[in-house]
Amino acid sequence: MLGATGSIGKSTLDIVRHHPDRFEVVALAAGRRAGELAALAREFNVRFAALAEAAAGEELDAALAGSGIANGAGPAALHDAALHPADIVVAGIVGAAGLAPTFAALQAGRTIALANKECLVCAGDLFMAEARRQGLSVLPMDSEHNAIFQVLESRNLAEVERVVLTASGGPFRQLSLDEMRHVSPAQALKHPNWDMGSRITIDSATLMNKGLEVIEASHLFPLAHDQLDVLVHPQSVIHGMVQYRDGSLLAQLGSPDMRTPIAHCLAWPHRLDLPVARLDLARLATLTFEAPDLTRFPALGLALDAMRAGGGAPAALNAADEEAVAAFLAGRIGFLDIAAVVADVLDALAASGDLAAPESVAAVLSLDSTARRAAQAAIIRRAR
Repeated sequence: MLGATGSIGKSTLDIVRHHPDRFEVVALAAGRRAGELAALAREFNVRFAALAEAAAGEELDAALAGSGIANGAGPAALHDAALHPADIVVAGIVGAAGLAPTFAALQAGRTIALANKECLVCAGDLFMAEARRQGLSVLPMDSEHNAIFQVLESRNLAEVERVVLTASGGPFRQLSLDEMRHVSPAQALKHPNWDMGSRITIDSATLMNKGLEVIEASHLFPLAHDQLDVLVHPQSVIHGMVQYRDGSLLAQLGSPDMRTPIAHCLAWPHRLDLPVARLDLARLATLTFEAPDLTRFPALGLALDAMRAGGGAPAALNAADEEAVAAFLAGRIGFLDIAAVVADVLDALAASGDLAAPESVAAVLSLDSTARRAAQAAIIRRAR
C-alpha cells in the first residue's frame, strides 16, 4: 500500500479489516507520519514499512522497535516498499512523488490499482506502454474511472460514442467569478460530498481535478480525445457514463464512498460485501446535471488543452497546479490565481520549448522540476 496514511490508504485498509481472510498486507508506505504508519504496520503485521521523508526515519524506527518489522525512510525505502512481493500494489500517494515507486512496481511485474493521477497525467504514454509490455492490468481506483471501467464493454469499443466523467462542481459551483476572488482556503476545503486530501479537494473546487481525470481517461481507455466529456452532477451519485452509438447510455451509480471503487479493484473480477450506504433512489428523488462553465472554472479548460497538446504539457500542468494549490493553502495567492499561475507556466514553457514529450521517468521528473520553478516565479509575481 503506497500512501497508507492518506484517504485512499485508510479506505483500503478498512476493506482489509473487513476481509482478513482475503487479503494480507505485506508493505506499507507513507509520507511523513511516522507514528501513524508504525501503528498501521503493527496492526497488519507487515514485513516492511517506509516513509518518503528521510528526516522522519529515526522516529519510525523507534516506533517500530521490538516489532520485527523492517523499515526505512527516503526515496530508496519507498522504492523498496513498492518492490515487495505482492499480487497487487495500491498506488495511493498523492502527487508526482508517487510516480517513481509506482512505475518501479509496474516494471517489477505487479498489477497496479491506481489512485495516483500523476502516473498517467505526467507519464501516461510511458506507463501504459510498460503495462502492455508486461501484460499487466492497470485497475482504476478513482471513482469516475472505475465507473467507466465497470460499464465500458471493451469488446464493443468501436460502438462507443462518448464517455462522460461526472463532477460534483465543488463548493463554489454557484458562485460568480467576483465572489470566488475572496474565498478562503477553509471554504475551499469544504467539499460537499467527498472526504479527500487537501490538494484533491482544492482541485475539485477549481475543477482542475476533473481535467486531470480526463487526461487519465485518455490513457486508460483507447478513445479519441473528442469522445471524452465532463458533466457537472452535484449529487455525486452517477460516477461515470458510457454512451453507445445505438443511443444506450450505461451508468454506474453508488454512494460517494471510495471504498466501493477500491474494493472493486482489490477483488476484480469478483466483488466484496461492503458496509457502505446503499442508494435509496426514492429518497434522493432528483438527480441534476449541467454543463461545466469554463469561464468561471478555467482550470478545466487548461487541462483539456494540455491533453490535446500532449507531450510534456500535462506534466507541466500538474506540477504548476501542485505549487499553486500549496501557495493558495498558505495564503500567498487567491483562489482564482491557481488557474492563472498554471496558465502562466504553460505559456512560459511553451515559449521556451520545454514541453517536448518526456522519453523516460527521469525526464518527466526533470520537467516537473522545471515547471515547479516556473510556478514559484509566477506565484511571486501574483503574491498578495
